[in-house]
Amino acid sequence: MNQKPTKNQQATSQQNWMLVIAVVALAVIPLVFVQGEYGGADGEAQKAITEIQPDYKPWFNHLFEPASGEIASLLFATQAALGAGAIGYAIGLYKGRSQSQQSDDKSPLE
Repeated sequence: MNQKPTKNQQATSQQNWMLVIAVVALAVIPLVFVQGEYGGADGEAQKAITEIQPDYKPWFNHLFEPASGEIASLLFATQAALGAGAIGYAIGLYKGRSQSQQSDDKSPLE
């Protein structure tokens, strides 16, 4: 019952780990080597609006103000991850249904 992985499975596993390492490196390298402040588009937009019209008053205030920028970033990243998960689930669901229908169409009628 205990089967050894084939060479193809080992190569695929090795490729997957190399991709994981590459993704982690792409995420970490800019944080380590790029100096400066990481700001969002909201701050840039507010600065541009203030330059154009200094007496501008916002129409409404935030319903919830995070305690720090890190918490706001965490909430944004969580929202992005949930959205990506939902989209990935929907794509996988429809692809699975499509493949199931294709395999049903190819099966002989009884």
